[in-house]
Amino acid sequence: MKAPQDTAKSVRAVRTAGGFSFRVDVRALVVIVLLALVAAAAAVVLTGSGDYSMTPGEVLTTLFGNGTFQQEFIVTDLRLPRVLVGLLVGAALGVGGAVFQSVSRNPLGSPDVLGFGQGSAVGALTVIVLFHGGPTEVAAGAVAGGVLTGVAVYLLAWRRGVHGYRLVLVGIGAAAMLTAAIHYLITKANLVDATRAVVWMTGSLDGRDWAQVWPLLAVCGVLVPLVLGHGRALRMLEMGDDAAHALGVRVERTRLVLLGCAVILVAVATAAAGPIVFVSLSAPQVARRLTRSPGPNLAAAACTGAALLLVADWTAMNAFGDRQLPVGVVTGVLGGCYLLWLLVSERKAGRI
Repeated sequence: MKAPQDTAKSVRAVRTAGGFSFRVDVRALVVIVLLALVAAAAAVVLTGSGDYSMTPGEVLTTLFGNGTFQQEFIVTDLRLPRVLVGLLVGAALGVGGAVFQSVSRNPLGSPDVLGFGQGSAVGALTVIVLFHGGPTEVAAGAVAGGVLTGVAVYLLAWRRGVHGYRLVLVGIGAAAMLTAAIHYLITKANLVDATRAVVWMTGSLDGRDWAQVWPLLAVCGVLVPLVLGHGRALRMLEMGDDAAHALGVRVERTRLVLLGCAVILVAVATAAAGPIVFVSLSAPQVARRLTRSPGPNLAAAACTGAALLLVADWTAMNAFGDRQLPVGVVTGVLGGCYLLWLLVSERKAGRI
C-alpha cells in the first residue's frame, strides 16, 4: 500500500482566477483517463468483432458516417447497441459496487454478496415462470425484485441507523434465501420457461438493441452524477458515523440516498443484461489499487467496470474458437479467482 506521504505528493491544489480552489489527485485523474481510453478502445474492437469483421479504422469511419450501407447497418443496428449496453452496465455495476463497499466498509460488501442481484433474478424468474412474460415484463420484474430486496435489507439492517456489519450479515442471509427461491422457481417451471430462465440468469449481452440502451442511459445519466455529487460525503462515511456527523454530513439521509441510487443502478443493469456476477465486486477494488487513493473512487470504479465487462465480452466471443460463451461465464470465472485472491490478501493483512 502506498504511504500517506506518497499519496499526498500526487494531490495538487488548483486555484482559479475567481478565487475558487480545489484539490486534484493527479494519479487518480490519470488512471481515470487511461481506463476511459481502455474502455473506448475495447468498445471499438468489440464493435468490429463478429462474423463480418471490421478493422478499428473501419469502425471509426462508419461511426462518423462515412461507411458503406452494409457497414452502417452492422455497426449501428446490430453491434453498437450491444457495446453501449456493455459500457453502461459495467459502469452502473462499478458505481453500485463502490457505494456498497464504502457504506459497509467491507471489500466483500458488493451487490453480488448482499443479495441484490439475487433479488433481481427472483423478480425476473417470477415473471418468466409464473406469468410467462416477454422481455419488457422480465426487465420490469428484475428492477422490481432488486428494489424490493434493497428496501427489505435496509429495513432489516436498521437499528438506530444502518451499520456496515449488520448490512453485510443481513445481505448474506437475504442472498441465501433468494438463492433458494431461484432454485424453487426453476423446479416449478416447464421446459421452455426453465430454459429461458437459465439463459437469462447466465448474464449475456447477446441480442441487445436500442430498446435496452435508452432506459439504461436515462437511469445512469441521472443517478451516476447524483452519486458522484455525494462522493465527498461517502468518503466521510467511511470514517464512521460519528466522524461524518461531526464533519456536517447528514449520515442517514446520505446513506439512504446513496444506497437507493446503488440499488436502482444494479437492478436496472441486471434487467438489461442479466445477473453478470463479480463486476461490482472487483471493479471498485481494482480501481482503488490502481489509483492508490483512499475513498470510494467512484469515477475510476465506473470506468473500470465498463472496461472489465467489454474485455470479458470480447474474451467470451473470441477466446474459445467457434463456440461463443455468455459474458457472465467469463466474469464468473475471473471474479471467482479474484475473490479467492482477495480473501487470502485480506486474511494476511489481518482484516478477516
